[in-house]
Amino acid sequence: MADLFTDLKMDNPAQLPSWRQEGTRVLIYSHDTFGLGHLRRSRAIANAIVEDRPDSSVVIISGSPVIGSFEFGSGVDYIRIPGVTKLPDGDYRSLNLNVDLDEAVGLRQALILQAVKSFRPDVFIVDKEPTGFRGEVLPALEYLQGCGCRLVLGIRDVMDEPALLVPEWERKDATDALIRYYDEIWVYGLKDVYRPLAALGLPAHVEKRITYTGYLHREVPPTPSLTRYPKITKQPFILVTTGGGGDGDDLIDWVIAAYEADADIEMPALFVFGPFVNRDMRRSFMDRIGRHPKLDAISFDNKIEHLMQKAAAIVAMGGYNTFCEILSFDKRALIVPRTRPRLEQYIRAVETERLGLVRMLSDYTEPRTPERMATALRSLATQPRPSEVVIPGLLEGLDRVQERLKALTEPLTSFVPAYQAAE
Repeated sequence: MADLFTDLKMDNPAQLPSWRQEGTRVLIYSHDTFGLGHLRRSRAIANAIVEDRPDSSVVIISGSPVIGSFEFGSGVDYIRIPGVTKLPDGDYRSLNLNVDLDEAVGLRQALILQAVKSFRPDVFIVDKEPTGFRGEVLPALEYLQGCGCRLVLGIRDVMDEPALLVPEWERKDATDALIRYYDEIWVYGLKDVYRPLAALGLPAHVEKRITYTGYLHREVPPTPSLTRYPKITKQPFILVTTGGGGDGDDLIDWVIAAYEADADIEMPALFVFGPFVNRDMRRSFMDRIGRHPKLDAISFDNKIEHLMQKAAAIVAMGGYNTFCEILSFDKRALIVPRTRPRLEQYIRAVETERLGLVRMLSDYTEPRTPERMATALRSLATQPRPSEVVIPGLLEGLDRVQERLKALTEPLTSFVPAYQAAE
């Protein structure tokens, strides 16, 4: 097989795959071992591609158990591979199958490679992890590079603090994979906010492959949500969201405690728990929320953009997708970032508060008291909106993705694949 790859690479590396017909085919690998962030980012990109190029086809490969709950544009579909989940100790296990992790990863890897061979994409976009979960996309990358497919790594604006990111990528051989395979790296953010790969010391020819797209603009879905919203949404309210909900217990508890301690918080709050919130914790939260007249909650809304548009302000942990929605809907926001196991949300909150886009409240350096949260909640009504800060290219991420996709799929004879550029 190695000889076959070599032969394929030597044929005509500047040309697109020989199977390309009228419509562009894009395959997206969504790294989704925890939460909703990777899936929601991949969906936004996929929908933008088919909106710009109606004859294109996009397939998302994902292990998310809730991928079927989301709507996709015409031309977008998905392949659900067996899921894995992250344990409290940082280790992983198979989500549903009664097999060990190695077997689950082997099955996922085989399904990804088969999807690649069957779908025959012109462009393969890998989300966040250059090698995939435990190296599962490496065979697909090797195969597609041999066929002339354009390979793209898409990463969010902040990955992690350099002291953790560098050894993690070394352990995973991620930097080597980035250099060897990827023709382009799309950073879904701005260089003026953060440079997520700066600490890796990438060679100059790899740095040239990086495009800072700007943040990914979001819109309200064209069809209404089927979720029944509580009465408090008919007046100005604060939306409290923790994304998938698997790690949002501290935020929910802190906001509830603020309302319990301070009757003068004017705006009511609606909590959206997320599909992965612990059931016992949700039951406890609902008991407390039910006793307070200014609080209400729903479990999950797969079209939460409707609620974000309605809300007067947002309290969130500050994950990438939520931050894009805060910017897109121009909402006053209080970010309460998670600091474990990564500082990604904290770094984003610090940098975007510096620019005046959001306010941050953290227990990373100060105690988590109800009074601190209550004061921050009362201040939301007079806080500046993100639109009051002018930052060129801030929300042009999807436009840049569409432009780069067009450039990659045009039959340019000057195109040099990554494996040749690295030689």
